[in-house]
Amino acid sequence: MDLKEIKAVIDLMTRNGLAEFELEKPEFKIRVKKGNQLGEMIVSTPQQVSYVPASAVHAAPSVPVAAPVVESSGIPINSPMVGTFYRSPSPDSPAYVEVGKEVGPDTVVCIIEAMKVMNEIKAEVKGVITEILAETGKPVEFGKPLFKVRPT
Repeated sequence: MDLKEIKAVIDLMTRNGLAEFELEKPEFKIRVKKGNQLGEMIVSTPQQVSYVPASAVHAAPSVPVAAPVVESSGIPINSPMVGTFYRSPSPDSPAYVEVGKEVGPDTVVCIIEAMKVMNEIKAEVKGVITEILAETGKPVEFGKPLFKVRPT
């Protein structure tokens, strides 16, 4: 994948309000994730990690991301993108998590479908699910709380 293709991915992310994009093929894997509040993107491949300023694609206002706040009911797991929320991998499968289930940073908690791509969302925190805030099959917005987790 060359720089022109990476810039096209960043432009696609910016136009669609995506915070993270990942693509894996046999010959390479790329993960692009919005960086800090200065509009920086982090692009990583197995061979290298490089930082591409968002201005290299075009100037777009960056959206500040607030740090999670620990409330009495727990830390929120927020949606990293706009899409349709699903609690299970298929309609006849059990949900990834239920209230009371212990999760780790790499535990898949749901799927968000965006642009016909199913994106597994991980907890990114260790704890116990205390609330499920989104409804299967309903749209979710970037930053919308999906679950609450009590840290352990």
